[in-house]
Parts: sequence; C-alpha cells; structure tokens
Amino acid sequence: MTETGNLELDLIAVGAHPDDVEIACGGTLARLVRKGYKVGIVDLTDGEPTPGSPGPDVRLEEARRAAEILGVATRINLNLPNRRLFDSFENRVALATVFRRHRPKVVIGFGGKTVLASPDHYQAMLITDAAVFYSRLSKWDEHFEGLTPHVISNQLSFPIALHGLDLPEASGYIVADIGPTLEVKLEAIRVYATQFPPSKAGIFRAVETMNRYHGLTAGFEAGELFLTYRSVGIDDLMHWASPAHTRT
Repeated sequence: MTETGNLELDLIAVGAHPDDVEIACGGTLARLVRKGYKVGIVDLTDGEPTPGSPGPDVRLEEARRAAEILGVATRINLNLPNRRLFDSFENRVALATVFRRHRPKVVIGFGGKTVLASPDHYQAMLITDAAVFYSRLSKWDEHFEGLTPHVISNQLSFPIALHGLDLPEASGYIVADIGPTLEVKLEAIRVYATQFPPSKAGIFRAVETMNRYHGLTAGFEAGELFLTYRSVGIDDLMHWASPAHTRT
C-alpha cells in the first residue's frame, strides 16, 4: 500500500523497518481491519541494505504484499536511513506530520529495547514518543506543512521479545485476541522472503509460540502483548472480572 491522501485513520502502527509491525502486532491489525477500523502502517526506513535482499525495490514490494494480506488502508515509508536511524528533530517532525495528516486516534510503536537486534528499534521508540507529542502542539504549524494540530487519544507499545519473557517497564499490559488472525499474521511475515529464507524458518515457530503463550495467559487461542502507560478504567467490574457471568 502507498500513502492515500489525507485519509483519516483509527490507528497507526509504527515500525523501524518493513516486517517489524507484522511480527509485533500483525494479528491485531488484521483483526481490527476485519472489525471495520481504518488502520495504517508507517515504516521509518526501507530496511536496506540487508544481507538477503537484492535492493530496496524488492523489500518495498514485500511490504506492499504484506500490507495487502493484513488489509490495512495505507502503508507509508518515510525513507529515513536504515542502520543510522537516530532520534532527531527532523525525524520527529516527519512522523508527526503523518500523524497530523491522517489523524489517528491511537498510535502503536516500539516499547523498550530489542536485545540482540537492531538499535534502530529503540530509536524508533524515541521518535514515535516525540512525534505523538509534536502532533498536538499549537503555534508550530510551519514545521508540519501547515497541517493543523492533532491530539492522539492513546499510545500503546509493543515489545519484540522472541528471546525471553522479560517485559519492558510499563503501567500495565494488555493482550489482544488474535486467535482468528494468527494465520493471517504468519502469512504476512512469510512474504518477507529476503529476511526469512528457509535457514531462518525458526522465526515462524518462535512468533507463533510467543503469541500462543501470551494468548494462553489471557484465555485466548493466541494473543499479542501491548504495553500501556496509563491506568485502564472499567465501567463494570463484573463484566471485566467475569464476562461469561455478566447479567444481560
């Protein structure tokens, strides 16, 4: 998918490279699309150079096909430098401009460091945090192509933790049910043949195992874990604590 004008979105998921979002929350995005929400993906870089890819055109085509499988409304690549991604004013403004243009209610991005993986992930977290704040600042429109400020209602984060169960610090944790879309998620990840050749087939088992583990902790067939930085309020304690026994 490519950018679609000023299409207003319900949610934007931000990754450092094509395939980050698919691995972290592809099942949730696919589920939200099926529920009728308008979902977008922003990749900060094209992920190139990378050892198994002949060039950015191939990687971007993989990203396009993966977005099509998930059903997202738009996928945007900011073409920031891979391997040299740093939190800077210019990069913050580039992402905040996307937020102002597409006006999402919710933004999802990296939470914490991804140990033994690209340091771009941590920089993407810093850029996303700042861009959410920049998006709402008034008297600064000249930096954002004249686009008016936009307040994002909530921000969640995802860990890509396939090497252990330790979690980044957060106020709380949410597990989204992806039982109906786990296979869709795995199909979207498999599209990245440049990143996951047969020699790295173990990544699919690792992702599925982690998603089934997180789902099990919440009573689902499979789930994706999100970090929340504010308390989660409830209207009906019984509905939350025992939904199967709530009065009708």
